[in-house]
Amino acid sequence: MSPSPSWLDTTSYPFRTRTFMTSEGALSYVDEGEGPVVLLVHGTPTWSFEYRHVIRDLSRDHRCIAIDHLGFGLSAKPPMSALQLEGHARRLRALVEQLDLRGITLVVHDFGGPIALPLALEEDPRIRGLVVLNSWMWPSDADPAIARIDRLVRSGLGRILYRVFGFSARVLLPSAFGDRRRLTKAIHGQYLAPLSSRRARDGTYAMALALKGEDPYYASLWDRRRRLEEVRAVIVWGMKDPFIPPAYLDRWGQAMPQARVVHAMEAGHFVAEAPAAQLPSVNAGETTTLAWVHPPAALAAHARGEFPMEF
Repeated sequence: MSPSPSWLDTTSYPFRTRTFMTSEGALSYVDEGEGPVVLLVHGTPTWSFEYRHVIRDLSRDHRCIAIDHLGFGLSAKPPMSALQLEGHARRLRALVEQLDLRGITLVVHDFGGPIALPLALEEDPRIRGLVVLNSWMWPSDADPAIARIDRLVRSGLGRILYRVFGFSARVLLPSAFGDRRRLTKAIHGQYLAPLSSRRARDGTYAMALALKGEDPYYASLWDRRRRLEEVRAVIVWGMKDPFIPPAYLDRWGQAMPQARVVHAMEAGHFVAEAPAAQLPSVNAGETTTLAWVHPPAALAAHARGEFPMEF
């Protein structure tokens, strides 16, 4: 068990942290509960704290594993050369193999999609089900909005914003909450604390650069998308996300036409931080629109096989 830093709120995040050693540094993860495996993979600028409600609820009858990518959360903060998406994907696969995880319900959010989805695209996938929360796995295709963001990120101003001022966690994260009142000072502090120095912010800056800079990697995933048609899938989409618009759902429909789509009308980018409410019953063949969605309830039903793709 790794020692907890002084800033960690162990009431909100009461989990035992474990360490997986890699050649680039120590990767922190939690492994809570017993039963069917749920693997939770975060994006930027967050860490496994994002999934604390899910872990607490699901670990009653599931084995919940949530990692912190290198450069994030409680994991080591190596140089930027170790923080490319393929490196994150390689380390995640190594952990899955080390723990010999099988029959996995994979939950991905934000950059967690392109990092973790290779697990579902392999010849002999270990993935049993997939839950996508506001993510993607395709290149930018000359999207002018992403091109503008990329130019800013690569400029001198962009480097200062990300590495000196912590722009990603200080500004972008609050703006992406559907209801900013839910991001209390204490919760925001748990996202800011792991990014307290320039070196510690390299992870968020590397992912900002990767938004367009790793288009060839995204293209390699998209070229293999047909394998996802064989996976039982649910997409839970925060409809108030200012960064990844609902139009992305059309692209996911091309990759996973069998996927069950749930609209979280009042959730922003961080769907796992949305208020709790039980999922109502739905009719076959319909796309549900919910006032609120409770991700743990959806994930639990999905992991038990009660959220079938023919919904």
